[in-house]
Amino acid sequence: MSFWLRVCLLATLAGLCACAGAPVQWPSTEGLTKLPPAREINPIAQPDTSRPLAIVGATLIDGRGGPPVRDAVVVVRGDRIVAAGARGATDVPAGAEIVRGDGHSLLPGLIDAHFHLGGDDGLPGLLLQRGVTSLREPGNWIEAYDAARELGPVPRLFLAGPMLDGPYPAYPESALLVRDAAEARWAVDRLVERGASAIKVYFRLPLGLVEAVAQAAHARGVIATAHLETVDAAAAIRAGLDGIEHITSLGTALVPPREAERYRQAVIAANEARVEGRYELFRDLSLGAPRTSALLRLLATRGTFVTPTLAVFERREDDEGATETHVRGFQNMMRLTGAARRAGVRLVVGSHGMAPRAERGWAYQHEMELLVESGLSPMQVIVAGTLENARFFRIEDRLGSVEPGKLADLVLVEGDPLADIRAMRRVKRVMLNGRWVASRQGN
Repeated sequence: MSFWLRVCLLATLAGLCACAGAPVQWPSTEGLTKLPPAREINPIAQPDTSRPLAIVGATLIDGRGGPPVRDAVVVVRGDRIVAAGARGATDVPAGAEIVRGDGHSLLPGLIDAHFHLGGDDGLPGLLLQRGVTSLREPGNWIEAYDAARELGPVPRLFLAGPMLDGPYPAYPESALLVRDAAEARWAVDRLVERGASAIKVYFRLPLGLVEAVAQAAHARGVIATAHLETVDAAAAIRAGLDGIEHITSLGTALVPPREAERYRQAVIAANEARVEGRYELFRDLSLGAPRTSALLRLLATRGTFVTPTLAVFERREDDEGATETHVRGFQNMMRLTGAARRAGVRLVVGSHGMAPRAERGWAYQHEMELLVESGLSPMQVIVAGTLENARFFRIEDRLGSVEPGKLADLVLVEGDPLADIRAMRRVKRVMLNGRWVASRQGN
C-alpha cells in the first residue's frame, strides 16, 4: 500500500471516529514508522555490580501514569532495576546498601526532547545534576558536544546533528543546506553514519523535501522531526513526520489561509519576521474553529509527538517590552497545548536548554510548570517527561519508567510533585546507569 493511500485511509477513519463520538486513542508502537531503538552517542560509566542498592520508603512515581506507590522499595543491581514495588511486597536483598527515601518521591530520570547547547559546555552536566538523564539536541554538530563530555558526567546524548534547512538558513552554523531530494537523502545518510538518532527539518525546507527527508530517515531507521514556520503542519504530518518541535509550528495550520500566507511570505522573505509574527499569528487563535479540532485529531490519530517548548516563548504582562499581542499570543499557545493533550496528542517535555524566565539549568522544570499551568495534571507532565519521551526517542525498552529490567536512571526529589510540580526543583539525588552522579544535602 502506498504512503499516500495509507494517509487517506487513516484520515477517513479518523473522521468516522470523530463523527461517532469515539474517544481518540494513541496508536500502538506498531504504527506506520516502526523503527529500531535509538542509541546514545556517549558511553556511560558502568557501576559496581558487587553489592545491590535499595531505595526504601520513598513514594514511587514510576513514569507509567498509574497510582503512586507509597512507602516503596526499588532495588538496583549493577546498571539495572531488579525490583520495584510496595515495601511489604518487595524484598530487600541481604547486604544491600540502603538509601532512605522517606519524605521523598522517586521517579525515572527525566528526558529532555529539545535541548540546545548554545555554546554553554557546562550546561549538560548541570542538567544532569537537576535530574535530566537523557537529552536530544535537535540541531547542532555532534562534535559540538566534545568539550561538554570532557567536563564530567553528562546525560545520555541522543543527537540529531545539524538541522536540514533550505537556502538562506536561519542558523547557517548549525545547518546542512538541502536543495533537492538527492541532497536530502545524502544529508540523512551522512548524519546517521555519524551517529544521529533523529533528523530535524528546519522551517525553510519546502513540503516536498520534508517528505523526502522523512522517507530517507525512516529508510535509515531514525525518526524525522521538524520546526515548521512556512510549511502547513497538517501537510507535513501527512508527509511522514514523527515529531513537531514547538507549539508555534502549528500556527499556519490554525489560522485563515490568507493570514497564514501573509505570515509565510514574511518569514520566507526575512527570518526575523518570526520573532513578532508568531505572537500576531496566535493572538486571535480560535480553539473552537473546525481547523483546530481537525489538526489536533490528525496529530492524535497519527501518534505524532509534539514538544511545545512553551518556556522559550513565554511573555507576561510584567516583562519589559511585552505588548498585549505578546501576552495574548502566549496565552493562546498555552491554551492550545492544553487542548492538544485533551484531544489525545502525544505531548513531551523539551526545555530548549535556556529560556528567558528560567535561571540557568532550570528551564526543564520551568517547562514542566508551564505545562501544568496549561491544563495538564502533574502526573501527565511527569509521564510526558519520562515514558512518553522515551517512546519518542525509541528507548522505551530500556528507559523512561521504573520497572524491573530497565536501566537504573533515577531521580529522588524532596516532597510530592503530584501535589505541587515545583517539587521537581528539590532534587536530592540523581542516578545514571546505576551510579549516583548527584547528591545534595539540605534544601
